[in-house]
Amino acid sequence: MLKKEDYQHHISATFNTELESLRNQMLSMGGAVEQQLTSAINALLQMDTGEAQAIIDRDAEINQMEMSIDDACATIIARRQPTASDLRLVIAIIKVNTDLERIGDEAAKIAQQTIRMSDDGISPSNFAEVRQIGELVGSMLHRALDAFARLEVEQAVDVVRGDEEVDRQYGSAMRSLATFMLEDSRKIGVILNEMWALRSLERIGDHATNIAEHLVYLVKGADVRHGGLDGLHEHAPKG
Repeated sequence: MLKKEDYQHHISATFNTELESLRNQMLSMGGAVEQQLTSAINALLQMDTGEAQAIIDRDAEINQMEMSIDDACATIIARRQPTASDLRLVIAIIKVNTDLERIGDEAAKIAQQTIRMSDDGISPSNFAEVRQIGELVGSMLHRALDAFARLEVEQAVDVVRGDEEVDRQYGSAMRSLATFMLEDSRKIGVILNEMWALRSLERIGDHATNIAEHLVYLVKGADVRHGGLDGLHEHAPKG
């Protein structure tokens, strides 16, 4: 089982510091993205266009974080030529970095839908589906990042299992919203925008799942992205 202290055994203290700094940068970006998601969901539920615009504006900061982490990873690979678990750490951070940036993009899209919906009135669903799915994917993202911080494989497996529930609720929400459109054609515009917001939440669930799978790769050295839950179960701790 890989442990955090495994990244602190190098002869070069500078290399230890570089790896820990890289990991901390990624987790800091994760916290910023998590806050973007929470704010985007709240802005939609409250139809707060001012906060929605602020979320869109802050997306540039997330993009800058992504580029900074990419540069740091490239520098470590070029200068240190890491191998074994060190290389897995750098590769995992590169992949998580991409997923976090895309979650930031999806949060900005939710904010954009909030601004579009502000002129159309409240959805007949009262955003019940947004609230429910938003809470679920928010929890998935938080637990995926926490699992990465603590190198907790079992928690990562639980995150991946949670994506099935997101997909189930997303399908149910689409059917429910389609019924609302059939019942009142005047609400088609606002409901379509709500559907796009829900689509962003569903994608965020996918990215949170990716982060959890990257953690399994980091700790176990096993690529389980296409193995489904059975493949993940094989790499989860026993007991």
